[in-house]
Amino acid sequence: MLPGKNQMKWLSDKRVVKAAVIIGLTAILLIGVFSVVDSSGNNSINAEEYAARTEEKLLEIVSQISGVGKVRIFLTMDNSGENVYLKNTDTKTVSIEPKVRGVVVVCDGGDDPLVVSRVLDAVTKALNISSDKVCITK
Repeated sequence: MLPGKNQMKWLSDKRVVKAAVIIGLTAILLIGVFSVVDSSGNNSINAEEYAARTEEKLLEIVSQISGVGKVRIFLTMDNSGENVYLKNTDTKTVSIEPKVRGVVVVCDGGDDPLVVSRVLDAVTKALNISSDKVCITK
């Protein structure tokens, strides 16, 4: 289909061309701004921060167990967490927390089998991990 005379006049008008260019550049700019805002707004999970918060919570719990005494806790993480893009939902992304690879608990009561059993039960239940990922020692 060839353009008619009216369409050619319309396209040759400098005001129309300027308006089209301005609208196009504005659209590109807005797309760029929203993509930067969207990507910086994600709540990525830092494995070190997650491990530190989890260690603090575990320390509170484990130190309350009878016979534990002075306690220190160290966590190792399996990954650094990630944000997963979801299709066909109202939520754009969901954050997946890092997974705990292992836990070391050093406590004064670590040589008492009853204390070790209680601490092991508390840690495995709190973190939803298997007992082979937990080391408890004095």
